[in-house]
Amino acid sequence: MKRILALALAVVMVFGLMAVSAAAEDKTTINLWSFTDEIIGMFNKYLELHPEVAEKVELNTTMINNDGDAYVNAIDLALADGTVDIYGAEAAYVFKYAQGDASEYAATYEELGIDVEKAIADAEIAPYTVEIGTRPADGKVVALGYQATGGAFIYRRSIAQAVWGSDDPAVVAEKIGAGSGNWDAFFAAAEEVKNAGYKMVSGKGDVWNVLEKAAETGWVVDGKLNIDPVRESYLDIAKQLKDNDYMNDTSAWGEAWFADMTKSGNVLGFYGPAWLVNYTLGPNSGEGDNSSAGDWAVCAPNVGFFWGGTWLLAGKGAIADPVKAEIVKGFIEWVTLDTSDEGLQYLWANGLMNENGTKDTVASGVVMAKSNGETAFLGGQNMFDEFIPANAYASGKSMTQYDSTINGSWDAAVGQYASGELSREEAIEEFKLDLSGKLEIEIDY
Repeated sequence: MKRILALALAVVMVFGLMAVSAAAEDKTTINLWSFTDEIIGMFNKYLELHPEVAEKVELNTTMINNDGDAYVNAIDLALADGTVDIYGAEAAYVFKYAQGDASEYAATYEELGIDVEKAIADAEIAPYTVEIGTRPADGKVVALGYQATGGAFIYRRSIAQAVWGSDDPAVVAEKIGAGSGNWDAFFAAAEEVKNAGYKMVSGKGDVWNVLEKAAETGWVVDGKLNIDPVRESYLDIAKQLKDNDYMNDTSAWGEAWFADMTKSGNVLGFYGPAWLVNYTLGPNSGEGDNSSAGDWAVCAPNVGFFWGGTWLLAGKGAIADPVKAEIVKGFIEWVTLDTSDEGLQYLWANGLMNENGTKDTVASGVVMAKSNGETAFLGGQNMFDEFIPANAYASGKSMTQYDSTINGSWDAAVGQYASGELSREEAIEEFKLDLSGKLEIEIDY
C-alpha cells in the first residue's frame, strides 16, 4: 500500500512539475534595465494593478548604478546584443539613447502600436520632454519621461522675512527678477541678502544648473567644441559669487551643501525642480531643533531651466515578438501617457507610489491639473502652482551626448578662475586642453 501511495505521489509531483514548467514556458520574459530600482518598482506596481498581465510575464531585471558610467557601458553591450526590452535613461545621458549614437537601438513608440502624437496631445505632455525623446533621423518619438523637472527658486521663508520683511513667493520672485532672463536683479538681491548676514546660494554649482540648460546651443556643433555665451557667462557669475561673498563655496552633494539645508544653515535658496524639494532638501533639512522643514517656499526663477528626469525606452528586440511588444506597450503607455487616476503619473504626482506620500511634478499637464501639490515641508504651499509654469520654459535644444564629460571639465576650469588660480583666458585654455584627451571632437585653440 505504501509503495502504491509513494508511486501515486511521485506521479502527482512529476505532473505538478510539468504543469509549473508549462506555466513558466507560457510566460513572456521581459528584460528591464535601470540605473535605480525606481522603474523596477513601477513595473511591479503595474503588474499589481493589471493581474491579467502579471499572469503572462516573467520579469528579468538588471539594475546597475551609473557610477563611473557602469550602467551606460553595460547597457551599450546589451542593446547591441538585442537583449533589452525596456530601459531607462536619465537626463545626463538620455541624449545618447534618444538622439545620439545609440538611438538606433530604440524602438519607436509608434512601432509599439501607440498612437503617440494623439496621446501626447491628449495628455498635454511637457514639450521639452517630447523634444528630448524625439529621434532627429526620422522625427519619431523613442523616449518619454514621467517626471517634469522644470526648475524654480526654492528659498527659506525665515531668511526672506529677515531680509525683505516678507516670505511671499510673489515678493521673492520680484526680488530675484523672475522671468527676466538675466541675473541683474538676482545680484542686487544677493547684496541685500549679504548685508543682512546671509548667503544667496550655497555654491556656484547651484547657478550652473540653471545656466547649463538655458544655453541656446550645444557644447558640440558640427563636430566642433562650442562655448555658448550663456555657458561662458558661468565664468563671470561664479567669480562674482565668490569675490562678493554671496555663497559658501560648497560643492553639490557634499556634506557642507547638505548642511546649508538645515535650520542652522545661512543660505537663502537653491535652484531646482520638485524632486530637489522631495528627495534632497527634505531628507537633509536637519532633525529636531535644527530642522528647517516648513520653513521653505517656491517661487518663479529669473531664468527658466530644467534639471534631471528619467526617460523610458523600448529596445528593438521588443517589437520582434507581438506578445512581448503588447506587454511593453502597455507598461510604457501606463508610465508615460496614461492620465487616469490609476496611471503612474497620477499616483506619482499625488504621493501614492511611496509610504511617505511624497508628491512630485509629472509630464502630463492633464494629470497636474487634477493633482494637489500642497506639502507641509513648504509651509502648506501648493508647489505645483510654481513648478507647472516652470515646465513651459524648459528646453532640451542645447543637449548633446557629450554633456556629462564636458560639464565636468568646464566646472573645474570655472572653479580655478573663480578662486583666482587662473585668468579667464587661462581657464578657457585649460578647459580645452583637458577635453582634448577625452573626446574626439574638433577644438580651436
